[in-house]
Amino acid sequence: MLLRIAHTTSYQYEAPVPYVLQQLRLRPKSRTNQNVRSWDIRVDGGVKELCYEDEHANTVDLISFQPGVTETAVHCTGEVEVTDNNGIVGRHNGFVPLWLYQRSTALTRVGAQMRALLHALSAHILGVLPYSTEQADPSLTAEQVLALGKGVCQDHAHVFIAAARHIGFPARYVSGYLMMNEQVEQNASHAWAEVHVDTLGWIGFDVSNGQSPDARYVRVATGLDYTGAAPVSGMRFGGGDDRENMMVTLRVEQQ
Repeated sequence: MLLRIAHTTSYQYEAPVPYVLQQLRLRPKSRTNQNVRSWDIRVDGGVKELCYEDEHANTVDLISFQPGVTETAVHCTGEVEVTDNNGIVGRHNGFVPLWLYQRSTALTRVGAQMRALLHALSAHILGVLPYSTEQADPSLTAEQVLALGKGVCQDHAHVFIAAARHIGFPARYVSGYLMMNEQVEQNASHAWAEVHVDTLGWIGFDVSNGQSPDARYVRVATGLDYTGAAPVSGMRFGGGDDRENMMVTLRVEQQ
């Protein structure tokens, strides 16, 4: 399946910002089950300083913005061909050893409530943690999200990863895109989890949709949790006391 993606993340600041530096993990790579035919990143109000691969083999663009900006935007467009392999990604690669994916992180640490989810994992998570966009705080841990009782795809992935690691499976967070059958316009990218099984390699689990990734999914970045695979992260100085106003527009459609 050939997917066409147009993704824009824009920021508005209440006052001119003297310094902004961002890391972008927004560039998918050709790998098992997906072939990137074209991909372009354009920055309004800033420049790309350099491009490198991180420890998870994600492509990272480091961008800086012009001093005094009040509006910035990052535009991504491209075409990715994806084949359905029932969520199986294959053997492990990259610079991070496989055992590291068994390590608990701050966002995926197991507590008392997490231990109740170790059986019938994916279906049970969705049952006790309904999908809800009312929870949009990326800093909440898996245990905090369970106490809240609702979450988005990012939260489902963290809970699944925490439980999988607790029972001995290496697990990682995946950020990317999903072509929805019922809509082209979206307001956010997608996230899911992958677990490593010795005989098969990495296998994807999309808890939010109750399935393994198929030809509608584009993998962009992986990490131990959201912080290592966030599409945009960085720092700024100035721009007013209030947080910046961020807006995301996204189109994912079949060509």
